[in-house]
Amino acid sequence: MKARELVASASYGPEALKIVCQAFDAAWNDIAANFGDDPVIIEAARLKLANIILSFPHDKIRDAEQVKRSALQILALQYRTAPVSPPDGSRQG
Repeated sequence: MKARELVASASYGPEALKIVCQAFDAAWNDIAANFGDDPVIIEAARLKLANIILSFPHDKIRDAEQVKRSALQILALQYRTAPVSPPDGSRQG
């Protein structure tokens, strides 16, 4: 999937990259069921999560659990203010 590739190819040092990948996988595992089975919606949510995690300052990446919690909090706040749109910008409904 594009989101996991985006995270795995980020320009972090080896330890930070490991933490970022763990945080992404753990966060997605916690919320995946909330996005149903539509591949477009799933990929949009995964990309949003990946971009949130990759926006964190490189020098602050030390704990996968903290990165995961922070990312999920930000994602939740974003969903409260606007629903996810598919990557092509179209709306479903």
